[in-house]
Amino acid sequence: MLYIVPTPIGNLEDISLRAIRVLKEVDLILAEDTRTSKKLLNHFAITTPLRAHHAHNEHGTTPNLILELQGDMDMALITDAGTPGISDPGFYLTRACVEAGVQVQCLPGATAFVPALVNSGLPADKFHFEGFLPHKKGRQTRLICLSELPVTFILYESPFRLLKCLKQLAEFCGADRRATVCRELTKMHEETAHGTVLELIEHFGTKKIKGEIVIVVAGKKK
Repeated sequence: MLYIVPTPIGNLEDISLRAIRVLKEVDLILAEDTRTSKKLLNHFAITTPLRAHHAHNEHGTTPNLILELQGDMDMALITDAGTPGISDPGFYLTRACVEAGVQVQCLPGATAFVPALVNSGLPADKFHFEGFLPHKKGRQTRLICLSELPVTFILYESPFRLLKCLKQLAEFCGADRRATVCRELTKMHEETAHGTVLELIEHFGTKKIKGEIVIVVAGKKK
């Protein structure tokens, strides 16, 4: 069995009792960064062996992992924060397990875009999750496509590119498009800012920006 186990995006209290039990019971934990994961595991007295599994080695390690899983090993896959496979490693191994007939269970749990979407106050009955935009090639094409969507859309962004992203949203979606920026979700300095894209540019243009960023943007009005 491969368990996909979400881990807290900030506040350690957000981990589930089931996640703690699974991480204690499996034979091996696959971690995006073992140094980061050890801090979480030590906090909850989890002593299960760790092995690195990330975007840079997954193509090479997955075949052997499949053989071990087929040999009755139980493993858990975690990333540095949030749900594996959502803008994090996880898809490649999960697909390989499905193709090889290895059972996969994904536990419910933390992911950044859901609280950001709900916090935004924008329509959440239908939405588009974009994740990270391309840094260069294809970025403008994606922004044009997103600008025409009639539903709320969600972006992940680094603090270093937040202002650039907001200015591009103003260019392609209009400066008066409603949006919300969530920063440092679940952490001590969590911030949620609402307004038009222009108001958000003005707000964040006067401060030093830190932390993980989620941008939620209203869909185009019909």
